[in-house]
Amino acid sequence: MSYLELSFELDDLDPQAAENACMQSGALCVTFSDAHDEPVLEPRPGEMRLWRQTRLQALYDAQRADAVLIVALAAALGIDSQQLKARAVADRAWEREWLRDFHAMRFGKRLWICPRHESVSDTEAVVVRLDPGLAFGTGTHPSTAMCLQWLDGTPLSGSTVVDYGCGAGALAIAALKLGARRAYAFDIDPQALLAARENAVDNAVVDRLQLCERAADIASGCDVLLANILAEVLISLNQQFAQLLPSGARVLLAGILADQESEVAAAFLKWFDMERYASRDGWVALAGTRH
Repeated sequence: MSYLELSFELDDLDPQAAENACMQSGALCVTFSDAHDEPVLEPRPGEMRLWRQTRLQALYDAQRADAVLIVALAAALGIDSQQLKARAVADRAWEREWLRDFHAMRFGKRLWICPRHESVSDTEAVVVRLDPGLAFGTGTHPSTAMCLQWLDGTPLSGSTVVDYGCGAGALAIAALKLGARRAYAFDIDPQALLAARENAVDNAVVDRLQLCERAADIASGCDVLLANILAEVLISLNQQFAQLLPSGARVLLAGILADQESEVAAAFLKWFDMERYASRDGWVALAGTRH
């Protein structure tokens, strides 16, 4: 089966209304993508967080490829039909196309994130089996990479770890494979928790992973907390993290742009000794110890 893709710049259009117009015109699926190169991380509950310049791509059965569809969709969107770009899309095994560019990656000395179609020959390697999917967090983003590197260099034997905003569960699973006794994985997205559980099963650590639908389900007194989320959300959670962690517990905060570093650090200094752990590609990770 082949497809027709119609795409356009969202500009000032309401994203939900634009998506509805495409689906009502017969689109099989709708995708929002970055028209330039601007990072977007985890949205808040009920929020659709998009790029400032967003492209919408709607996929149709190729048999719908005619001028009537283009004119009708443009009218429903309230834009000129010339703003719609059309191209033919061949049918392929898309999940395999995605995996083709995802390879085993090492973080620190021992830790590897490895897709299921590859293997790691290093006998000393600690391997987390993980394929990219719908949930954020497979190690390809600089913030996730810094978190994984920090885990590799941190003594975790027998510890209890919190992965706050867990996405696909990479950090929690890595901590367990590196020796943590138990990990709590919390995320507001049910899809993320589903992905985290599936990945934990694949890595044989599901019996030590506690999935949390609410932050209140995380036990206090944990030894390590990692939060790879938006800087503004981190700031709002400073007191909550302080209440979860006893004196001497360690925290790693990521998802912070370089120009947000001082604001995030200042928000935690009342409870934590904070310092920069690493920076990469304009992103910063902060490490701290509970007073």
